[in-house]
Amino acid sequence: MGKVLSIIGGVIAIVIGIILLIKWLDIVIMGVKFCIVGILIFGGLMAVIFGIIEIKDSWELKKLEKEEKKE
Repeated sequence: MGKVLSIIGGVIAIVIGIILLIKWLDIVIMGVKFCIVGILIFGGLMAVIFGIIEIKDSWELKKLEKEEKKE
């Protein structure tokens, strides 16, 4: 009986979700747009941070190689 109730509850939730999606389509689209903008900003920030870290690592590696050559 519990399995049947979970299926019925799931179908009811899907129907309500579709109705609200259609009713609140403008809000949903605005939310998707906001998520895309947030992902782009966060991704760009991460790329800049990782790029700076790579540059610092390459400088330190060059310094170490110069020190090893001197010895």
